[in-house]
Amino acid sequence: MRKIGLIGMGNVGATIAYTLVTKGITDELVLIDKNEKKVVADKLDLQDAMGRLNSNTVIKIQDYAELKDADILIITAGKSSAVDGSANGRMGELGFNKEVIKDMAPQIKASGFDGIIIGIMNPNDCMTQYLQEQLDYPRHKIFGTGTFLDTARMQKVVGESFGVNAKNVSGVAMGEHGASQFVAWSTVQVNGVPLRTLERSHSIDLAKLEEATMLGGIMVLQGKGYTNFAIATCAVRLATAVFADEKLACPVSAYSDDLQVYIGQPAIIGKNGVEALTQIALTAEEEQKLTNSAKVILEKVNQLRA
Repeated sequence: MRKIGLIGMGNVGATIAYTLVTKGITDELVLIDKNEKKVVADKLDLQDAMGRLNSNTVIKIQDYAELKDADILIITAGKSSAVDGSANGRMGELGFNKEVIKDMAPQIKASGFDGIIIGIMNPNDCMTQYLQEQLDYPRHKIFGTGTFLDTARMQKVVGESFGVNAKNVSGVAMGEHGASQFVAWSTVQVNGVPLRTLERSHSIDLAKLEEATMLGGIMVLQGKGYTNFAIATCAVRLATAVFADEKLACPVSAYSDDLQVYIGQPAIIGKNGVEALTQIALTAEEEQKLTNSAKVILEKVNQLRA
């Protein structure tokens, strides 16, 4: 019996719920949100859809106690209206989401939930760490989507630049899921060929590609006021990796003992959450960018702790 809890039924949460139900990924789904009318409506809408699906999902709502035997808890609560294209970016949600976590953490703890937690709240690295600390939860069992989505955006812009399928672009974006993130260009390959090799025969402006990677989310946000499809897909993909004990190699926001923060980095995701961190060789410049990004995150985490 596969069971997922989902806290936060805004645009992202609703998209995740729809995907889980229509793809038959979970047998039971627990939906929780402050707006009870919205949760009731989403439950009814999803149940109506099930009459035309080849799978069935039992949907329960507004009961933290139902999380006790859940395998995975996905947390999407937040205030997207606090995010903008300014220097604050996703950090605009910091204060609001601190209060959200202070309210939900005791209820999660009281439920007896001991599964895997996937955090989507922004600023993602900061809120994942704050939630882990508030729950006093094993670090490997809670991680954030982090730069999983940023990496997909990098694959898209690089693929478009070279006229190849984005799936044939490998490599990672690392650091904060925010302004101090960076693409580790030394890890990027196109159709198996290192990007650094291709630089010699192609006119490539890495600065513009990196800017396009970072602006991807802002353009979506400015266009419709929120982002949902891509980040929901990332959350569902990570959940399926946990269910299947897939040992999926991908970047997420995981805790770094060296940097003392949750930060976007390559990891292995399986039934135990973060099964391991992948140690990859970075250039000295990339190492410095990672360190600088960690400092940005830690500064905000200390604000949350105060």
